Amino acid sequence: MKIKNYKDLDIWKRSIGVVENIYKITKNFPKEEMYGLTSQLRRSAVSIPSNIAEGFARFSNKEYKHFLFISLGSCAELSTQIIIALRLGYLERREAEELLNEIDEISKMTMGLVKKLNSS
Repeated sequence: MKIKNYKDLDIWKRSIGVVENIYKITKNFPKEEMYGLTSQLRRSAVSIPSNIAEGFARFSNKEYKHFLFISLGSCAELSTQIIIALRLGYLERREAEELLNEIDEISKMTMGLVKKLNSS
């Protein structure tokens, strides 16, 4: 199947799901974290599908890969922030593990796309 739009990409769809989960979870964070960890988690999560979409809209594989690598960096940033939230007691272990597993899968899929772009 030919991908005609970034919205057709499974990594984009799954990363949108992560954004939704992060927003739901951070609603329960302490109010004093609104401009700290809550904001950081939300911005990192939003960055993942945003960079996938922006890269898709670029005119070259080189530019697309650049944005995919930014998305990968945001995955690492988000994973780190989830671990911090877990250690601070803001997340349940199950919630954190589910999020971390999904982010890991998105990262693997993103690297697979980078490799595919390298071979084309």
